[in-house]
Amino acid sequence: MASREENTKRTNRVLRISQLDALELNKALEQLVWSQFSQCFHGFKPGLLAHFEPEVKAFLWLFLWRFTVYSKNATVGQSVLNIQYKNDFSPKLRYQPPSKNQKLWYAVCTIGGTWLEERCYDLFRNRHLASFGKARQCVNVIVGLLKLGGLINFLIFLQRGKFATLTERLLGIRSVFCKPQNIREVGFEYMNRELLWHGFAEFLIFLLPLIDIQKLKAKLSSWCIPLTGAPNSDSTLATSGKQCSLCGEWPTMPHTIGCEHIFCYYCVKSSFLFDTYFTCPKCGAEVHGVQPLKSGIEVSEVNAL
Repeated sequence: MASREENTKRTNRVLRISQLDALELNKALEQLVWSQFSQCFHGFKPGLLAHFEPEVKAFLWLFLWRFTVYSKNATVGQSVLNIQYKNDFSPKLRYQPPSKNQKLWYAVCTIGGTWLEERCYDLFRNRHLASFGKARQCVNVIVGLLKLGGLINFLIFLQRGKFATLTERLLGIRSVFCKPQNIREVGFEYMNRELLWHGFAEFLIFLLPLIDIQKLKAKLSSWCIPLTGAPNSDSTLATSGKQCSLCGEWPTMPHTIGCEHIFCYYCVKSSFLFDTYFTCPKCGAEVHGVQPLKSGIEVSEVNAL
């Protein structure tokens, strides 16, 4: 029986990351509620809520506390993660919700403490008397001690996994699962498939820039389509001079690289500067030199075609 109880405790034990996630969700909810509430006064006089901001925030957090911790024994973040508070001072093994006093003190420590800190900060900021200076030092010492206690509690929480905040430890309320958690069987087939395709895609992204597509296309075309006619004949140059072999447009400042095809000067020059082993994409001929079209072939002859 004892071993069975220990096993149930281990399986129902809330992970540290889940408790920290619940705290972060609570903070995100508070920021969202406050931003939505402040937007309601966007059209009013600027600074309207500045004088009463701590009180307004305390009222909103008290409203949230009433319908979360007080009624459901869990914050909003805990409800999302299937977690709730348990009375750790109870000697019973079964689940015991926090008592009403624990819930009230929880509101006093969280909501009242935050309100008191913000209100004291505004009060001491606007007063420069000597008496207020001593009170300010006392408040700073108390706040520093609470921060130190919170740090020590967090270190203990990281070691033992219970009581994520100092308030929870002082009040004796800890996080437990609302329902027993079943052991999940995780299949890694989908993950392995995704990793395989991801690695293959990265390999292609690395490999494709290293492949000269134009040269490969020229090689394939030279193997599939045999070359006919003299490559440097004037008639062949004239028939192929209607378009640039690279861009497919009418050749601007037509040049040749020693084969039967015509190129724009800027197309062939930029390609040759980029790749010194540049070949003709049509026939695969190597570049013997970028030369302008022979003067014997007039542009009018090419245009006539």
